[in-house]
Amino acid sequence: MKKLKKIAVFSFAKFQAFMGVLIGLIFGILYSFGGLIIDTLVSSGYITSSETPGLSFGTILAFGALLGMPIIFGTAGFLLGIVEAILYNLFAKWLSWIKIDFERKV
Repeated sequence: MKKLKKIAVFSFAKFQAFMGVLIGLIFGILYSFGGLIIDTLVSSGYITSSETPGLSFGTILAFGALLGMPIIFGTAGFLLGIVEAILYNLFAKWLSWIKIDFERKV
């Protein structure tokens, strides 16, 4: 085991952005299906609502989440990845708790 002394800032930021896009895609899918189910139930008359007439602007927003959430989460992940890597690099001398085990190639 070796202690991690420094993190490459943009490399870590790209990794965090990728993870943010994946999480945003999952949440966007869940949000859009939830909106679709509610709008379908209102349209078919199972749920009555005076504010939502059925398939409406909410449906467009729900499916817009499929694009919006990955973009927002990816951008936030990239920016937070930069901040996290810089902070780790500043405090690694005192707080180097992360240990890495490298795999040997034969």
